[in-house]
Amino acid sequence: MKTEAINNQNKYSEDVEILRVNDKEIFLIGTAHISQMSADLVREVITAEKPDRVCVELDEQRYKALSEKKKWEDLDLKKVIKEKQLSTLMINILLASYQKKLGEKLGVNPGVELLEATKAANEADIPISLCDRDIRITLRRAWNSMSFWQKLKLMGTGAFGVFEKQEISEEQLAEIKKKDVLNEMMRELGKALPVLKRVLIDERDTYLAQKIKESEGQKIVAVVGAGHVQGIKDTLMKNETADLESIKIIPPVSPVWKIIGWAIPAIIVGSLFYIGFNKGSEAASDNVIFWILANGIPSLIGAAIALAHPFAILSAFFAAPITSLTPVIGAGYVVAFVQVYFQPPKVKEFTTVSEDVGKIKMWWKNKLLKVLLVFILAGLGSAIGTYVGAYEIIKNVFN
Repeated sequence: MKTEAINNQNKYSEDVEILRVNDKEIFLIGTAHISQMSADLVREVITAEKPDRVCVELDEQRYKALSEKKKWEDLDLKKVIKEKQLSTLMINILLASYQKKLGEKLGVNPGVELLEATKAANEADIPISLCDRDIRITLRRAWNSMSFWQKLKLMGTGAFGVFEKQEISEEQLAEIKKKDVLNEMMRELGKALPVLKRVLIDERDTYLAQKIKESEGQKIVAVVGAGHVQGIKDTLMKNETADLESIKIIPPVSPVWKIIGWAIPAIIVGSLFYIGFNKGSEAASDNVIFWILANGIPSLIGAAIALAHPFAILSAFFAAPITSLTPVIGAGYVVAFVQVYFQPPKVKEFTTVSEDVGKIKMWWKNKLLKVLLVFILAGLGSAIGTYVGAYEIIKNVFN
């Protein structure tokens, strides 16, 4: 049992690493996900080597999205809301839009080299292995692992990238793919958001390496993003068995946040009882009314700014005072669900969302983006109202 690099026999570009792991010969191709050159290289290696199996950096969801062109059409938006995954959906849309925009600059669809690998394999009747972790698990692990401020930072960065006009050439792309530049980028990402790098890069390096090693066949061509090559190579060279189940678990919410989430409503309700007991029912009623208005009005205004359906706007007013007293669900989710019920997005709006997300006015026109806008603004209004109402009620306790 041994592992070794045999790049001295490499007749391809420096983007191809040739490794021998036990009895397997692995051609590890590092690609740029928006590069036609990468797609051509992938087909060249598969056609020339005729491997026993082709492994690609895709999971079932992403493969279906690329091959069937139905990334958003099949989305069950009500289910997404019920599972409280609108934030994850929004990040997914922002990242997909940014990548698609760069791809359009080069005249290449995002993921073309991965799809090219599957096409070349199918044409040669070579089995395919989808070796990446489920994208939904990856995104949820990334989101749940970040702090509140890290989430804000990521959202801001993603929004900036979507609306920013950026020019990029194949030459710049080739420069980015160089190992020294790429490693520097990974280090910078690690400094800014170490949790994000760990989940999106390090964990998937381990997952991909193990899946590639487990794939059947003695000669394997593995097609992965350039950013994963070094990590996969290092993992394969160690020749250790990774515990994949441990990195497929969705991390639970921190107990600290659960305590805080329940402590705030407990303090508010306790304060209302204290005011009623010491100052009378009229004072308690006044504070309850203030709480309803302080929460309901800002949330209603947020939904109205998003031009939500009238019933969604009305639901914001009634939902915010109640949801603010429980960490189980936020007003944004309730209002978004009502919005989807009365104004469900059309199929066309699902297909154009990656383009529309980069245009500010389309957040009000595209019904899918409007749902996200309603979710954000109604939730923000409720959050503001919670702090205003809590401050006033607690202040009255001490007056």
